[in-house]
Amino acid sequence: MRYDVAIVGGGASGLSCALTLVSARDRGWQWAEGRRYIVFDTDNSDLKKALLRNVPGLDTMLGTELLQKIREQIDQWGGVDFLQEEVKSIQKKEEGFELRTTSGKSFTADYVVLAGGFHSFNIEGLQVEVLENPKSPKPGRVMIKHKDFEVDKNLFVTGTLAGFSSHFTSCAGSGVEVAIEILSRFAGKRIVIHDVPEKD
Repeated sequence: MRYDVAIVGGGASGLSCALTLVSARDRGWQWAEGRRYIVFDTDNSDLKKALLRNVPGLDTMLGTELLQKIREQIDQWGGVDFLQEEVKSIQKKEEGFELRTTSGKSFTADYVVLAGGFHSFNIEGLQVEVLENPKSPKPGRVMIKHKDFEVDKNLFVTGTLAGFSSHFTSCAGSGVEVAIEILSRFAGKRIVIHDVPEKD
């Protein structure tokens, strides 16, 4: 099955990326319509262990609640498939990428976003440089070397795997930045998605 963007990881950065991507729909932009996205989620996000009390504008909330809320926001837009499977390998092809899961399922995508967290990186097939994450207070956490989130052409990394600190807003913001970059490439020009209230 072919997708425009495959996001590997369903935590703060992966879901924020997916939400921003689908929010380009239904705005009269031809380049945004009919796009298909998939999120591979092993249900192991560190956000599930969090109690969020210092997120700007957000009342105190469990991380599990926030993950569910973002999923519901994504579902309201539509266009994103969720698959609870681990990605075992990613191969770069002449056109896009081929992703294979541990169960043997195969998918292709024009863009890939790596958002699987900083505990380890074990996906086979990609030529990436794995480094120690310098912003983690705990040793042994990793990141992938990148420039402006891009590891290789159309291959991006977000969140703690991009070297960000593990705060929700940092990770979510990196996912948004990657989504905006991908949407700008779809559009062929720089875009940012803003909404304003309807006038009375």
